[in-house]
Parts: sequence; C-alpha cells; structure tokens
Amino acid sequence: MQTASADEAHDEFFPVVPAPEDGSRWLAPTDLEQYLYRMSRTDNAYGYLRTLAVEGVYYPVRLDEAQEAGEDEHPMLTVPLPDGRTAAQVYTSGLLPRPHPHLVYEYASLGALAGILPDGVDILAVNAATPCEEYFSTTDDERETWLDLHHELFEPDGLGDRVVTRRTGAPPAGPLLHGLACGAHLCFQNGDAWNTPHWHGMGYRGEVERIADAWGVHGRDDWLTMQERLLTRDVSPWYWDFVLGARAALAGVRGGRVDPREWRDLVRSELRERARESGDAVDDPEFTGFVEHLCALVGEVLRYEARFRADGLLPPDGFVRTVAAWDIGRGSKMARWGRGARYATEAEMLAALERASGAAREAYGSWEEFSAGYVLGRCLHFDEEHFGTWYTDVLDAHHALAVDPESPWRTVPFAAA
Repeated sequence: MQTASADEAHDEFFPVVPAPEDGSRWLAPTDLEQYLYRMSRTDNAYGYLRTLAVEGVYYPVRLDEAQEAGEDEHPMLTVPLPDGRTAAQVYTSGLLPRPHPHLVYEYASLGALAGILPDGVDILAVNAATPCEEYFSTTDDERETWLDLHHELFEPDGLGDRVVTRRTGAPPAGPLLHGLACGAHLCFQNGDAWNTPHWHGMGYRGEVERIADAWGVHGRDDWLTMQERLLTRDVSPWYWDFVLGARAALAGVRGGRVDPREWRDLVRSELRERARESGDAVDDPEFTGFVEHLCALVGEVLRYEARFRADGLLPPDGFVRTVAAWDIGRGSKMARWGRGARYATEAEMLAALERASGAAREAYGSWEEFSAGYVLGRCLHFDEEHFGTWYTDVLDAHHALAVDPESPWRTVPFAAA
C-alpha cells in the first residue's frame, strides 16, 4: 500500500498531559475529556465507563501491522507492567497525539473492544498519563458489563450532528485555522472536532475505508490527484458556476434582481457562442439537450434559493454567486482524511488546508455566503429538489454553526487580518 514518506518522525507515541501543578481545575481538550475528568475526580468509574460506551475509544497499533491485518484481525499494542500483568492503552479522541509515521490509532466501540482485546491483557488503561486517566480490569464479568453498556448506549450514527471544538492544542488564528474551519459542515455531520490539526478521524482503518468507498481513493497517488482537483474546484461540474456567473453578469449590468427569462437567454446565447468558436454544431441534438438542461438549471437554482431564504440560509434578498464552497469544504476534509489514511504527510495536509483557506476567501466574503454556496452545491449534487435529508441535514449544520458560541463562524474571522 502506498503511504506518505516518514518525513516527520517524532517521539509523541502516546499522550502525556500533566495535571495542573497548582491544583487548579484542568482545562481539557474537549467537553468529553472534561466530563471524564469530573468522573475520575469523583471516583465515578461506572459513569466514566458509560461515557466510553457512548463515545468509543482509540487504541495504538504499529502502522505495518495495521496495513497487513485482515478484515477480522485487530492487532493492538500492549504494555507489560512491573508486577507482571499486561495493560492495553486506549484513549478518547481529544487526547490522541500528533500522528506518527510508524504508529496509528484504530477506533473501537466499548462493545467491540470487549471482543478484540489480545489474550493476556489484565488491565484496560484509559487516557493513561493524563488528568482524566482511569483503569479497569478485563475479567469476563467486566467485559460482560462493557457489552451490556454497549447494547444500551451505543448508536453507530449517534456521534454526529454536533459542534465539537478543541479548547487546547488548536492552531492560532491564521490561514491554517481558517482552512480547518472550511470543513466545518462535514465535521458537524461526523461529530469531529473542527479545529484539530492532529487528525485520526475514524481511526486508521476507518479513514482508509472512508476515502476508498466514498471517493475511490486507494493510495497516495489517488489522494494527491483528488486533493488537487478539489482545491482547484475541478470535481463539481463546471457548468454550475457557469450558470450562476451568467446571472452575476446580468446583475452587474442591470443592477438588482435578474429576470429569469433574461438569465436563461444569456445562458443559451453564451453556450451557442462557445460552440461556434469551437467549431461545434449548434443544432446537434446532444448539444441542444445540454443547453436546455442548463436553462432548466436556472429554475432549479431559483427554487433552491427561495427555500434557502424561507429557512434562514439566505437573507431575504440573498442569492448564491458560486458553489465553490462545495469543493473547497470537501477539500478541507480530504486533506485530513488523507492524513488519517497516511497517504499525506503532515506538511502536505497543512499546505492543503491553507490553500483551502485562500480559495474560500477569494470566492466569498463571509461564512454565511460560504455556507450557502456549500449547501447549494450539495443539493445540486445529491438532492434533485426533493428537499430531503441531503438538504435538511446540512441545513441543521448551518443553523448549529451559526449559533454555537464555539463554532468557527463565531470565533474565526472570515476575512484575512
């Protein structure tokens, strides 16, 4: 399997987070670790375990072993203890360290973990060497409790549709943070921290499968190609922005709202002019059908925008100038997915995120404009004017991002300083 070169070796294999020396309250990376910290300080091990049953955990694996493992194989690093027992280390998402060239983390629900712990493991060490550490035995009775809690509490799709923000370990204000924020719609959908540069996502195997299944990315070369296409806005059909650009041209001349008939006429005449300049037959049936498809797209855009205004996605007189955000937003996440799958180096991921920031700022003037462009692109791609979950799910993301006080839209200025 092609992977990025080991160009940034370091010794941050496992997190080491000291407790505050002055006895003050620890500021955890995310709400999850803050809650676990409270559980550990009040000796509420059962409440701690219930939280793990909801959220799941990540366990370390050597990269070469992870790559060679079969579908039903789950290699896991274990640690010998001074008293002769053996521990398995697991961590919650906010405490995962900077990705390492030779070590990855895999995700498991608490129920799955009960079945895949290697033989001979006596202790489950959760968030070891951090202020919210906790330790559990791995007896058969204990694992039965894990399974019971898993069946009671775990929902495969229950971790999404939420704004998650890191309070520590995030980059400072600047193009990198802005580029991370460009992927906020997808971070909300997946329940990921939008501002973490240390990406593990769904775990190594999950990230490899995610971009293979959804994007046809099966190695480093595929990732490099797809990342470039997204950042240059070459994945979405060119004619979406062609149609929107025709309206913008008319608005620049006429001012105010554009008559739909004039808009369609301009689309039709511009396409025919392009065809004549290229030497193509303007009366070709296939070309005529394409022209009419783009004219029909005018009506589709207008109907979506009317719904957007009714739902508060656009202001009363607002419209979408470009759907560039649809590729840019996915490009922001593709940079992180590629890192999680180890197809991208850290430097490549960071460069791609900064490019996403620049592309977004070139195309839009605010997060609200960016979001409307993203939503329209998603709807044109998937929804087919059904106004179903392809629309309502991202509408929910838009509204949550607009009001959450820790959302990037409330904390990251859109324009460059």
